[in-house]
Amino acid sequence: RKSVVSTPAAARRAVVMGAAVETDTEEAGGGGESKRAMRRKIMSSENFNRRGFKDTKEDAAGMMVDEFTSSLLVDIKKVREAMNVYKRGDVTVRLAEAYGFCWGVERAVAIAYETRKQFPNEKIWITNEIIHNPLVNQRLKEMNVYFVPEENMKKDLSGIGKGDVVVLPAFGATLQEMNYLDNLGCQIVDTTCPWVSKVWNALDKHRRADCTSIIHGKWKHEETIATVSMAETYLIILNLEQAEYVCNYILNGGDKEEFLKKFENCHSEGFDPETDLVAVGVANQTTMLKSETEAMAKMFEKCMLRKYGPQDLNAHFVSFNTICDATQERQDAMFDLLKEPLDLMIVVGGFNSSNTSHLQEIPEKVGMKSFWVDSPECVGPGNKIIYRMSDGTEIVEENFLPKGPVTIGVTSGASTPDKVLEDVLERIFLIHAIDAEVPEPAGVSK
Repeated sequence: RKSVVSTPAAARRAVVMGAAVETDTEEAGGGGESKRAMRRKIMSSENFNRRGFKDTKEDAAGMMVDEFTSSLLVDIKKVREAMNVYKRGDVTVRLAEAYGFCWGVERAVAIAYETRKQFPNEKIWITNEIIHNPLVNQRLKEMNVYFVPEENMKKDLSGIGKGDVVVLPAFGATLQEMNYLDNLGCQIVDTTCPWVSKVWNALDKHRRADCTSIIHGKWKHEETIATVSMAETYLIILNLEQAEYVCNYILNGGDKEEFLKKFENCHSEGFDPETDLVAVGVANQTTMLKSETEAMAKMFEKCMLRKYGPQDLNAHFVSFNTICDATQERQDAMFDLLKEPLDLMIVVGGFNSSNTSHLQEIPEKVGMKSFWVDSPECVGPGNKIIYRMSDGTEIVEENFLPKGPVTIGVTSGASTPDKVLEDVLERIFLIHAIDAEVPEPAGVSK
């Protein structure tokens, strides 16, 4: 199998997706093992912190409780015999068993808050949105945390100075960014979700097994951009249709130019489908649909089984479970919620949140009317809602709440504070109550 060797030009092109910084191959960690070694070297620096700050932990925790906790949702969950059901007027809310802030997101936001308290006078930067939630990111801006400018997927790190404090978001940062900031002498505070780090460790195992990493994800997503910077040879696949195309190429060959065009921006430098699909390992962007990742892994396993036989399968296919527990729990809870009698679904989360888009995708696939909103401002005025479909299509709908008794399924993405979900529900309760008081126009029969 061909070994792909990175070049300085290749390293620079790879950086375009991550940061406006040029590094040579050795600095960026060109080979697979050296990338792992480079990552560990940076993380062992005395200027690298991924545990937060115990001296400011209590203050930060108090701020988060004040700003993000919902008394309404706490009350709903207290009454366990009510099975997460809450009624106000003619509106019945069925709350998903698992929803909202996951542990990794809560940890990232808490460490960012601790950092601001720990360094009250230093200039603090963050290389991306800390999480995909507009409220939380706006709050950090109000705390004078600077966001690294980005245009056309190219970051400009030139404003960061030696000695500045730089927070790496929950999605992680590219190896090139980490290396640049380390060489600059910055205090790096890493809030990368441990589940994302688990994916990076799986890529290390792929490299040691001489496998190409098949990454189920979205090539423009911040997490996937960070993840592929840790890989040697990789191919990003969005969905099962693309996976089937790749498997067919493995089994039957095909047009190489067509393949590379189809996966433009989605493969490592110098990728050759003729030689780089001999052995594969599957990993994923942690926020992708669990069932799709599992189906994709099975598809590649069966493909390699057909091509090489059971005796050589392990030499051509490896798979490690990299599905995030929180993502899985929220998706499973959505499937369970859809078994209940519902009139409609409300999904709350940032419009650039991948995990929330997949929560919205689940009811869409079964034909349940579902409204994905990112803030209470999407609801009203009047009986109107501005929402998005899972593919990003924005829709304005009048009279989205039916008159009379209505049962609403409710969930929120892993980056959504409970307070945002509460505010959305309060608007729904108010709109339905007001609408119930408005008499029907004369001449309209019921």
